[in-house]
This record gives sequence, structure tokens and C-alpha cells, in this order.
Amino acid sequence: MAQDAKPLDLLAVGRSSVDLYGQQVGGRLEDMASFAKYVGGSPTNTAVGGARLGLSTALLTRVGADHMGRFIREQLTREGVDVRGVISDPERLTALVVLGIRDQETFPLIFYRENCADMALSLADVDSGLVAAARAVLINGTHLSRPSVFEMSTAVARQARANGAKVVFDVDYRPVLWGLTGRDLGENRFVAHAEVSKTLQAVLPLCDLIVGTEEEIHILGGVTDTLAALAAVRAQTDALIVLKLGPGGCVAFPGAIPARVEDGLLVGGFPVEVFNVLGAGDAFMAGFLRGWLCDLPLARCCELANACGAIVVSRHGCAPAMPTWPELEQFLDAEDRPFRLREDAELEHTHWATTREGVYDELTVLAVDHRRQFEDLAAELDADPARISHFKTLALEAVHRLAAGDPRFGVLIDGRHGAEALAKASDYPYWIGRPIELPRSRPLEFESTADVATELAEWPLRHVVKCLVQYHPDDEAALRAAQERQLARLFDACRKTRHEFLLEIITPAGLPLDDMTVSRAIRRLYGLGIRPDWWKLEPAGEPAAWRNIEAAIVENDPWCRGVLLLGLSAPEAELLASFEAAAPARIVKGFAVGRTIFNDAAREWLAGRIDDDAAIGMLADKLSMLVDAWRRSRAAVEQAA
Repeated sequence: MAQDAKPLDLLAVGRSSVDLYGQQVGGRLEDMASFAKYVGGSPTNTAVGGARLGLSTALLTRVGADHMGRFIREQLTREGVDVRGVISDPERLTALVVLGIRDQETFPLIFYRENCADMALSLADVDSGLVAAARAVLINGTHLSRPSVFEMSTAVARQARANGAKVVFDVDYRPVLWGLTGRDLGENRFVAHAEVSKTLQAVLPLCDLIVGTEEEIHILGGVTDTLAALAAVRAQTDALIVLKLGPGGCVAFPGAIPARVEDGLLVGGFPVEVFNVLGAGDAFMAGFLRGWLCDLPLARCCELANACGAIVVSRHGCAPAMPTWPELEQFLDAEDRPFRLREDAELEHTHWATTREGVYDELTVLAVDHRRQFEDLAAELDADPARISHFKTLALEAVHRLAAGDPRFGVLIDGRHGAEALAKASDYPYWIGRPIELPRSRPLEFESTADVATELAEWPLRHVVKCLVQYHPDDEAALRAAQERQLARLFDACRKTRHEFLLEIITPAGLPLDDMTVSRAIRRLYGLGIRPDWWKLEPAGEPAAWRNIEAAIVENDPWCRGVLLLGLSAPEAELLASFEAAAPARIVKGFAVGRTIFNDAAREWLAGRIDDDAAIGMLADKLSMLVDAWRRSRAAVEQAA
């Protein structure tokens, strides 16, 4: 990427909101029953899209000092967007937008922006250091509807030009936010208005790049003839003008406006089914800037922009639909694309895998998701089973005592006895797994309603869905098919509800097990289209078994997060030996061990022989011993290499 001394490629300025997207497609907004929550606002979407494509982006905006404002800040951080310029406003709430998808041409939306935080941006909010750090700044037309925001936006543009940076103008025309339509007509994209045109034209001398649809070029030029509007814009600026043509692609005008629109640099679009146009323009801008700020040829910039728009127009949502760079490359390299692009399983998998939160080179997990084992232990000790819930909160405290905020630690906790611990875990930065299987079921059953997707829709998104299945590739055909159907249903439900999926495979007792057994099971499940984010596997003593497992995963899903070792209540010495055997396999990231760690502490605590603090100490000490052992094993492999 072309770089200079400035650390930021792009500083986006202006709107930032929470989008509440109706999850029912094909009906009136009045009939929507549930909504998905995403970050939104045109410059915010572009900042996210640019970051996903490899640009260093930042946002200058205001959000409320409220739950939604914190969500925006946290999500932007997860996306890699610099949030130094995201100001918390204690006097105003974060803006909200309610949106729906009715058909290919109708996308009802309501802006809740009365005295919202981002419309209170003013000159006092301009961070000159942040502006100076950017190679380009992006301002948006809709935000210019307020005098104070207009003043702030133009001040940022002037500072950027003085610093040698580029100024990008997204016309982004929303008549409702200029008070030109009824508040229920947020989807309306054009109302002619001379004063709006005059306001928008005031920024043209500051611009290096202007991007807009035909309707937006009309309002910018002050006339409804496209060529005349382009000429009016060109009369006031030498900026590169890019005219978006929807499915037709785009036309770029680096110099004089020709006699015909198509005589500009016309770059065709990509034929895909339109599912949702909202956000496609922001994706277009992100794609264009990915090329333009990297000094790529203009035609290539347009191609990247068109491709990003085509990808996003096929999906639900705006910011979450933005492609990543590996995904964009995959799209452009494809020789054959389905018209219904969201049905491209390979592209959707790349999108999922490259937008997951966090990277785990190591993960060490205390597993207390056991249900029957705790119930049996309580019965054996004649202890009140209601106490199990509190013990699981102690397990969480033990992890926190050892980890002290290190995100390489995690917990596996069930919802039956661990609901309190799961709720508390949301306040920590640790990985959280939660079981869905009915304990000891074979064929596999779920501990939930008949519709597993309905169950998962109620789970927090941070909860990784863990499913244990007693599975062998040579199981009797009917049994194997029944279990595979359940796993396919679960995998589909996880993707649709945006939950990561951990699949734990245990070889049933009495069935043959060799160096190929587990890898054959993995390959068979991949062949059915089941792609877990994580695998949780039994220790394998032979290096050949781990080589086979690693090959099976890497060949079928190079985006897989990795493997966690399970413990099966093995004695410590046996477990430590299994660490040494697995450490050479880079696909193994750590462990998720339960009874080896918690059995003694649970027994003593349920029997009333130790108190809470002693139980936490015992758990933390055992976990610490295993973590140290795993790290020693992996370090020895690296040192030998």
C-alpha cells in the first residue's frame, strides 16, 4: 500500500448510529417482529469497510454516553477502526435507524435523530492532531444539513488540505434529514431543493474526490439532467467525479465532462440479485478508496468499488455485510458466481471467517459445562444440587484470578446450572463456550427446543456454541445419518444466528480407534458442508494421528480457528504427556479441561470441607499448572524448530 509519514489512510467524519434491521423480509415495517442490531451511518460504514479492506481508518463523530454509544465504540474497536475521535456526549442519545427489506425496490426506514449526539458535532470537536494524521478525510452531504456540523466538516476539510491530505465528498443525500419529506419517508432519495444544492456546492472547491448516484449528482448540480449536473459540478471543482450507476457499475470523470455520460471512464458492474441496497453505496466508497489511496489505476479503483457494492447489495445489513480483502479477492478471482450471491457458500464462509472477532494463537479453557457429573456428585455427597450454580461462579472467579484480564483464557459453562456464571462472564474479556447437546445422547439430541435456531437466537453472540457428539466414521449407517443431520442443522443455525461453533468429537467406547479414525471423521463432516470454528478432540498419543488431523482441517478449512484438547478426567501425568504429543501440531491452540481441574475442589466444597476462597484457590492452582505445562510443551517445540 502507498504510504507516507501519516499513520491513518482515512478519517471519516459525521454520522454514526445504530441500525435496527428488521429480520423478516417481504413485509411492512409495521409488521416486523424482531430486529438485528448493527453499527450504521454512512461514514461509519465506510470506515468499517475500509478497515476490512486493509486501510487504516478512524472516525470523528459523537455518540451518546449510553449503551448504544458504547456498542458503537466497542464494535468499531473490534473492526480495527481508530476510535480516538469518537466523542461520548452526556447530554444526547445515540442516533437510531429502523430499517426493513420489503422487496428489491422498497426499503422502508425511519431515522431517530431528534437532537441526537452526532448532529451536535461542532468546531470544538475537531481534533487537529487526528486530522493531521490522515492522508484523506471523508465528509458526507447529509450531515451538512446542520449549520454547526457544516462548519465543523468544512473546517476539517480545510485543515486536511492545508496538511496536504485529500478531501473526499460522499454526497449521501437523504431528503428527510433536510426536512424535505415526512418523517416516515426516510427511503426517499431525491427532492429538488435550491438551498440544499447551494449548501452542498459550498464544499466543492475543497474536494479532491466526489462520489454520488445520479440523484445525488442532480441535487449537487442543481438540475435533474445528469450531464448538465455534472457540468455544473465541474464548473466549481477540478475533483475526480465518480457517478454510481447501480447494477450498471460506475463512470469516472477525471477531467472535462464529455458530451455523453458513457464517454467517461465506464466500468461495468457485476450481475447479482439485489437483496438490500442499503449500505451498498458505503461499500462502493470503501472499495474505491482502497484502490485510490493505494495509487491503483482508476479503472481498478472502479472495479473494486463495483465489486464491494455487488457483495453488500446481496446481504442483510450495512456494516456487517462489508467484504474483507481476502473475500474481495476471492470474489474477483471467481470464474463463475451465482446470481443469488448470498448462496455462494465458499464466499460466505470466507466472509464469516475473516470477520470473526479476535485471533487465538493460544486458548486455555476451564470447562465446567458438565451437568450430569455435577448432579451425580451432589447426590453422592447428599449436597443440595442448587449449590452447583454457585460453584460455577467460583470457577469463573478462579479463571479471573489467574488470567487477570488475559483474553487467552476461557470458560465452558452450561445454561442449566451455570446461568449466573454465564451472566457474570459477560463482564470479562474471556472466551465463553456453552453446550447445546443433551448429555450422553446418542444419537445426538439438543438440550433445547425442537428448533435449535430458536434456542440460539436467545443466546448472547459472545457465547460459542459447543456440541459434544459421540461419533465414529464407521458408525451404523442409520445412526451416523441421524447424527449428521443434527450437526448440519446446528451448523446452519449457528451461522444464521451469528454464533461461533465448537464441535467436540468423542470416539464411542468399544469402537476401533487408530491414527486415521478422527481425521476420517473430520473429513466426512467437512464433506457434508459442516465447518466448525473450533474442534475439541481427545488426546492422541501418536504424532501420526495429529499429522492426519491437522491435514484434514487445513485442507478443508484453512480459516479454522484450531483444536482444543479435552481431558476426559485423565490423571495429570497422562494429560501432560498428551500435551507433549499434541504440541508439534500448530492447529492445536490449547485445551478445554474440566474434571482434572475441578473434581477435587468440587468434592471438597460440596461436602462443606472448604469455603469459597479455598475452592477458587484450588481451581486456579490446577488451571495454572496445566497452562504452564501447555506453554512449556509448545515452547519446547518452537525452541527445537
